[in-house]
Amino acid sequence: MTERAERRQLLKRELQRIDGKSPEAPTPLTKHVKMAASPFHVLRGTAQVFYADLASGQLPLPAPMLEAPLTRIVGDCHLSNFGFFTEDGSYGDRVIWGPNDYDDAAEGHAAFDLSRFCVSLFLASDYLEGLIEGRYTSAEQFNGTNAPSRNDAAKAAKAFLKAYRKACEHVIDQPETRDWAVDDFGKSHFLAAPLKRAISRAPGGQNFYEKSSVGKLTVATDTGFRFKKAQGKLAAVEPDMAAELRFVFRPYLDDTILDVAQRLGAGTGSLNVERYYFLVGPDAGPSEAAFRETHIVEVKQQRPAAIIEHFPDLSPVNRMDPAHLTIDCQRRMMRRPDLVLDEVNWKGLHWLVRSRHHARVTVDPEELLEAGAPGKALKDYAKACGTALARTHGRVDRRSVRFESAMAEALEDFDKELIEVAREYAQVVRTDHRILKEMLGQDGKSNAA
Repeated sequence: MTERAERRQLLKRELQRIDGKSPEAPTPLTKHVKMAASPFHVLRGTAQVFYADLASGQLPLPAPMLEAPLTRIVGDCHLSNFGFFTEDGSYGDRVIWGPNDYDDAAEGHAAFDLSRFCVSLFLASDYLEGLIEGRYTSAEQFNGTNAPSRNDAAKAAKAFLKAYRKACEHVIDQPETRDWAVDDFGKSHFLAAPLKRAISRAPGGQNFYEKSSVGKLTVATDTGFRFKKAQGKLAAVEPDMAAELRFVFRPYLDDTILDVAQRLGAGTGSLNVERYYFLVGPDAGPSEAAFRETHIVEVKQQRPAAIIEHFPDLSPVNRMDPAHLTIDCQRRMMRRPDLVLDEVNWKGLHWLVRSRHHARVTVDPEELLEAGAPGKALKDYAKACGTALARTHGRVDRRSVRFESAMAEALEDFDKELIEVAREYAQVVRTDHRILKEMLGQDGKSNAA
């Protein structure tokens, strides 16, 4: 079997294992079609393949970076899994920047997160260049004719690792800084405008009643707030299922259940995962006071973290059931995690219960095209992610600075090697993208096995 044929079999096996369906099926999953948009989207939707390649040596990381103490990692660490959100879930009003997706969080090597993020920088650059050149298409609207180059991506990766190392060194000198927030940017910083947008959606912000998660997904009725069902994100739930959902999950919620809906779609990696939204709040007529106390709680089917299949013996921590592991990681890694955060075993599956942040702003890569200097914007973005990620990793061990000391030393000497490894692996993902398109029959070739 040729190397390319082996790669095709790997992709087919891993996608079918996680998604329950092969891209070669007569009617492919929406997720797989979305992934075919670009190699960047392939990376986002195939965390399991990334870990298969780490385990096999296809992605060889510098050995000293694997000698640092294990910590909790994001697991699916890439450019689009950072953003602005309100702390304490739907109970807080302070907006910070940091990792915003813990579905694949587990105990592992910090270098797994670092390398995956660096790969995403190279693929984001390729994606944006491809949009301008017409090689790729986007569902997002964008303006601009300049994209960050691959050289810009390398500079951003260097800035990301340097910011991570500097944050580790800061914690070594002042351990309390691991709990500092990343929440302030100068006027010329690429993230200044998105931060302003997020603050306006938080409680007390001028757009809270229209643009917060509750504002965008609800409507006021004579009997109180209810979900908008006909706007593409939510669907009505059959009465019997709604009654069961209310009965099963009410003990884990903190107020009256006002409405229930099924969430349609989501991120690239979890498009086929079942999830529901509960509208929770005071059982009263619509008013500004009632709106302020109303929030959304998500109930999501939780799968095992991507790392576990290919690193089953890395840590006993990862033997926790999937929902509990996510909760454990989120509570340890975040400064102030959601106050509504729990797990339920229902229908023989593990379900994660968590509040939706009032203000949640993710910066789409396409927005970099609208920056006056996209290379600098990507670098600023990467630095903010590096600082936030170092503190997120470091919060797991609050008794010592052993982790920070080991990572700072390893990054001092092996950052260039890690960047080069990430650059080379980005090319592997580009090949995966071409293979996926072949399997979907998008390259004029048969999608037969």
